[in-house]
Amino acid sequence: GGFTTKVHLAADGRCRPLSLVLTPGHYGDGPQRERVLERVSVPRSRVGRPRTRPDHVLADKAYTSRKNRRHLRRRGIRHT
Repeated sequence: GGFTTKVHLAADGRCRPLSLVLTPGHYGDGPQRERVLERVSVPRSRVGRPRTRPDHVLADKAYTSRKNRRHLRRRGIRHT
């Protein structure tokens, strides 16, 4: 890390981390969305593989590109 290191984090509704990506400070936020979502792993309460697709994504305006929204729609993920 360093002074400009960025933390890209996906968390659930209770603020529990689901995935984490660290990048140098000069990396853009928007392009990291796909890397963060690829690493999402939600354990199931019973038997089965962990979920890898969130129900909904809430993000700031750094992630509002058409490419990002199109990718979320293709995967069936609602977004705000």
